[in-house]
Amino acid sequence: MMQGFLTLLKKELVRFWKVSFQTVAAPVLTALLYQLIFAHAMAKHIQAYPGVSYSEFLIPGLAMMSMAQNAFSNGSSSLIQSKITGNIVFLLLPPLTAMDFFAAYLIAAVVRGLIVGLGVLLMTAGFGLHFPANPLWVLLFAVLGCGALGAVGIIAGICAEKFDQLAAFQNFLIMPLTFLSGVFYSINTLPPFWKTVSHFNPVFYMIDGFRYGFFAQADTNPWLAFGVVGLSFILLCALALWLIKTGYKLRH
Repeated sequence: MMQGFLTLLKKELVRFWKVSFQTVAAPVLTALLYQLIFAHAMAKHIQAYPGVSYSEFLIPGLAMMSMAQNAFSNGSSSLIQSKITGNIVFLLLPPLTAMDFFAAYLIAAVVRGLIVGLGVLLMTAGFGLHFPANPLWVLLFAVLGCGALGAVGIIAGICAEKFDQLAAFQNFLIMPLTFLSGVFYSINTLPPFWKTVSHFNPVFYMIDGFRYGFFAQADTNPWLAFGVVGLSFILLCALALWLIKTGYKLRH
């Protein structure tokens, strides 16, 4: 059983790494462009936290946004490609347990997300980001955030039957959740209605908790953020695992 899990995990890691120019370098470049444009346009007009420049404030948000989007893309794109080409049967025939199947895809998604996030932090560090005030919080939210969105990617890959449906997940769920989560602004600057709405967005807590690890300042209590992100991770993993166990749109 372990051999099958390790083989599938290796297959998923190699799959995205062989096209790393597209799966890693491209999102890092996109985040760098966001940093260049927004930091230049807004740095003199906004200071989100006391003692933290807007350029510094922006970096963790961009890193977490990039990690979340790429963790989602990894499992979802792999599964939909396997289903469309028909080679999903070669993953279902071997004696792999549902947990082996799920864990391989989830770990690969987390690894890709973390690599992209590290690349974003390294490429944007020249804008003034300092060493994290709480490195463990940074690592915790990075892993949980990538894990939660990786699970969403697995769910989307299972539920979608064609690329158009997968694009709907990306365009109408992932993009709005990440862009409306405080990446480019503090939610304390929003009108009361939109500030309240933001508190129902789990991605906000991922970014806010991740940002707290760098500055020891945040828009909400970091323990609340940890609770929301941790619970989201558990529930999403449970749903993805249940879909795999039932064979929903995989075996039928």
